[in-house]
Amino acid sequence: MDVIVIGGGAAGVFAALSCKQHHPEYSVTILEKSDRLLAKVKVSGGGRCNVTHACFENSQLAKFYPRGGKHLKKAFFQFNTKDTVQWFESRGVKLKTEADNRMFPISDNSQTIIDCLMREADKLGVVIKKGVPISSISKRGKQFVLSAEGNEIITDKIIIASGGGPKIEGFNWLKQLGHTIVAPVPSLFTFNMPSEPIKKLMGVVANPVSVKIKGTKLSSEGALLITHWGMSGPAVLKLSSWGARELNAMNYKFEVLINWLGGRSEQEARDFLDSEIKVIGKRKIENKNPFQLPNRLWAFFLEKNGIDPETVWNQLPKKSLNKLLNTLVNDSYKAEGKTTFKEEFVTCGGVSLDDVDFETMESKKCPDIYFAGEVLDIDAVTGGFNFQAAWTTGFIAGKLAGKS
Repeated sequence: MDVIVIGGGAAGVFAALSCKQHHPEYSVTILEKSDRLLAKVKVSGGGRCNVTHACFENSQLAKFYPRGGKHLKKAFFQFNTKDTVQWFESRGVKLKTEADNRMFPISDNSQTIIDCLMREADKLGVVIKKGVPISSISKRGKQFVLSAEGNEIITDKIIIASGGGPKIEGFNWLKQLGHTIVAPVPSLFTFNMPSEPIKKLMGVVANPVSVKIKGTKLSSEGALLITHWGMSGPAVLKLSSWGARELNAMNYKFEVLINWLGGRSEQEARDFLDSEIKVIGKRKIENKNPFQLPNRLWAFFLEKNGIDPETVWNQLPKKSLNKLLNTLVNDSYKAEGKTTFKEEFVTCGGVSLDDVDFETMESKKCPDIYFAGEVLDIDAVTGGFNFQAAWTTGFIAGKLAGKS
């Protein structure tokens, strides 16, 4: 039997390996439209490759996916984080867990992961062909005909792992097969704030903070990074992921509300400060920051509220104290646009999950066609979860595409 895998990213390569591993007698070929395989693996995690996340409970793991979590929860019972770790470590690639539970190869080099996958492909006899863009798929009897720049490729089964894309037109060839396409929009992006002076604090990290989008139910907590264009960091990236469609509908113009004290209420902050002032009352405000905020950020808040940094705490006027407290727990900034997070372009949207059987990853519209990875309407917050979805769906698609 011939199995063609369309797409040489993480999901496609893993699907090919799974298919050949479970069905060594089959001919398995990867067709990649570009001249590079595993491009996202190469740049992930700043070139270190965030392979997965140290969350080993399937129901908890599923909660990190704004789209697809319910479907993946079932799939994780076939292949989950524990299986990913075991797969790589059994092939000589040890993984390590960092403080935020992201998992990387101990080499801190994404090439280690690429080399491992390529060694396995070579060992199993997976055929790899680059520079082969597929424009359409049709049926001829019981087989499929793939069109690639005027050439025809005949195969028995197909695994589609062609990745996400910024435009719905890029999914037309799948729509022609009868699949419903959910319009793609960007996910996992940072906030641009061209008119906000806080940008001068680029490089400052506040952790933890609570971030909300005004006029919505969107909120998240975590570390926030101030950049030269606006704001980034886990709290912002999570928010962009969960709010991908809402923020797109707003044309990326919205108000960001920030509690710099990690969700502490104004009354809690006031009570804490009242007790602290009894101890630090004679200290200068610029020298004694009771909330342990970064020094540059603290100085910015004093300037923003017109507070002389030379003022001692017990001489701070009540009006100034109230303004400062309000800034700390209810700060506001205008976002006007977005920027892709590093080089990791992620979209939500793609083939509707209702069109796919997640027990097998087989299309409900076209038997003998299987799906894996970001071509599906699946995406996750940052932290290794998008790769875990790729490994899981790729493994299942490869294993089950071989069934007769």
